[in-house]
Amino acid sequence: MRILLTGSSGFVGSRLRDALRAAGHELICAGRRPDDSGCRFVAADFAAPPPHWAALLDGVEVVVNAVGIFRERPGASFAALHVAGPLALFEACAAAGVRRVVQLSALGADDGASTAYHRSKAEADRRLLALPLDATVVQPSLVFGAEGPSAALFLALAALPLLPLPAGGHQPLQPVHVDDAVAAIVALVQAPPGRWRGRRVALVGPRSLPLAAYLQGLRAGLELRPAATLALPAALVTAAAGLGSRFGGGLLDRDAWRMLQRGNTAAVADTMALLGAAPRPVEAFIPRPLAPALRARAELAWTLPLLRLSLAVVWLVTAWVSLFVHPRDDSLALLARAGVPAALQAAALLGAAGLDAVFGVLTLAPWRGGARRWLWLAQAALIAGYTLVISVALPEFWSHPYGPLTKNLPLLALLALLWAQDRPPPR
Repeated sequence: MRILLTGSSGFVGSRLRDALRAAGHELICAGRRPDDSGCRFVAADFAAPPPHWAALLDGVEVVVNAVGIFRERPGASFAALHVAGPLALFEACAAAGVRRVVQLSALGADDGASTAYHRSKAEADRRLLALPLDATVVQPSLVFGAEGPSAALFLALAALPLLPLPAGGHQPLQPVHVDDAVAAIVALVQAPPGRWRGRRVALVGPRSLPLAAYLQGLRAGLELRPAATLALPAALVTAAAGLGSRFGGGLLDRDAWRMLQRGNTAAVADTMALLGAAPRPVEAFIPRPLAPALRARAELAWTLPLLRLSLAVVWLVTAWVSLFVHPRDDSLALLARAGVPAALQAAALLGAAGLDAVFGVLTLAPWRGGARRWLWLAQAALIAGYTLVISVALPEFWSHPYGPLTKNLPLLALLALLWAQDRPPPR
């Protein structure tokens, strides 16, 4: 069939694109920018004025909409990407006589929705099913895939030596593996006409389980032993979610906390009917050959923030000690031995402490992508410079029992690790 797929570069959409092409379908990928998948590309941005869908739908038999965002951002609102843009496409499908439309929604997008994300999805779903189309709304539960953003968070939590459980971790979940979700959607696209018309189809795992069991299941998949747990008070999680909503940058905010508290479960019958078998359980989410690599990545996800925090503390405490704790005359005497002229010693002391403080603050800043790699290089250069100067002017510090210079070596190794881990993603 000739299929128009929107959102083909997303987490689920990219896998759906590959699966539909592998099944022999002719695919048209509509999006903001082309990718290197080899798919026939047409420009279509739901956040911008809608394209002329009529021309793009010529000869198209099936339309699959996989556009979705979990959070709004400048230029990408729920109203545009989840409601107005899809509705313009759906109405054009009805006018063009497209045989089938599949809308990728979310479990929880219903009359009980309490978040803007779910309400926007529910609005588009409702209006799609009211059109004269062979339309189906697919509602996946929590989708697990090694490259998914939510999976990265849950794997990092599962890899902790002590599992923090919000409000005891009793929230019901029914996660589905992305490969099962994609296989079910492909089966839906290829189903006989009218078989799933007007339906909301839940895509879920084989059984409901609490968050605590989900994390322990992922832990088993990472080939780690069961971990002790720590119940976090609901009030503490609510406060953390409030901070997440205020400052952004993480997966926990007020809406995510509301959705987790509500739960994410449904009957598995539709998923089994589409797959012809039961979907895989959590224990089978991670293939054994991938476990070591995913375990290493999950452990880095929580150890790297600890390393950054410890590095920031080193810089900030060093600045504080230099300015307010260590005897000023002793510091000036060391600067004199290092060759700093008397007229510049006070300024050098103040400037060095100020630079330490700036490095400490910048280390804690929420940089994105590879933007902070320059910071690690600058810190490494300063530490290497200090080490060189002290080695020449004050060589006795190498034999000091507290090792003030030898401790610079692990700091340089830490900065090399942070620099390597902050490599920007390929474009």
